[in-house]
Amino acid sequence: MGNLEGKVAFITGAARAQGRAHAVTLAASGADIVALDVHTGVETIDYSLSTSEELEKTVADVEALGRKCLAIAADVRSTEDLDAAVKSALKTFGKIDILVANAGIHSMNLLHEITDQQWQEMIDTNLTGTWKTLRAVTPHLIDRKTGVVVLISSINGLEGGPRYGHYTASKHGIIGLMRTAALELGPLGIRVNALCPGVIDTPMTNYQGLYDMMKGGPGGTRDDFEAGATHYGVLAGQGALPPQVIADALEWLVSDRAYAVAGQAIPIDSGHLIVPGLT
Repeated sequence: MGNLEGKVAFITGAARAQGRAHAVTLAASGADIVALDVHTGVETIDYSLSTSEELEKTVADVEALGRKCLAIAADVRSTEDLDAAVKSALKTFGKIDILVANAGIHSMNLLHEITDQQWQEMIDTNLTGTWKTLRAVTPHLIDRKTGVVVLISSINGLEGGPRYGHYTASKHGIIGLMRTAALELGPLGIRVNALCPGVIDTPMTNYQGLYDMMKGGPGGTRDDFEAGATHYGVLAGQGALPPQVIADALEWLVSDRAYAVAGQAIPIDSGHLIVPGLT
């Protein structure tokens, strides 16, 4: 029997990468999954959004573990989509025990060159989408006076990031949102925390702009990305981390083993934050 036997986890951005790792890892620990993702509607990113086929793969991976998975195409920027998703989750499973607000995007531009559309899509998806997800699910948790919430922020929720001020602002905002939610919901028996991933090897970190940043100029390649990631943290031999390392931390954080942990922003970054100076 897993640590999460009988639990239901509601996960946004679940079609691939970190979101799929979260879904499969929690399912392996006994949870049934509600998997949300969106496949259209973001124009200012330089990589492809997830596909319906990728969401179906998440479902198949969860079901292969003997757990149930409800897949929902939903945009976290839409209150209507999220309210409908919560209604479907409750109709299917009768409850939600765990919320993982994972959906997010990344793009790059100098602060003074960020367009209105770049700023708005970033804030609407990463920060407002996280808040809307939290708002949609927490009334049910409050009614039951139990539950665990994990918001996925970033190391850039704890430090600045040249050439992606809009992303950094959104991820800092998630930390503030988490701390407020922890204060409001903790007395009701609901734990709220955030995870802050460092460089994770996903489609969101594999595009030309980020390769160029790792190289320090135009013409960057995947090799430049890997070399830059290797020097990102203090731990020897650790470059871009697999999504599983975040999912493993999540599995602990939502389990009863972390019953006394609330209001924390937990970095998983190979020790990046203790490296002196600019990396």
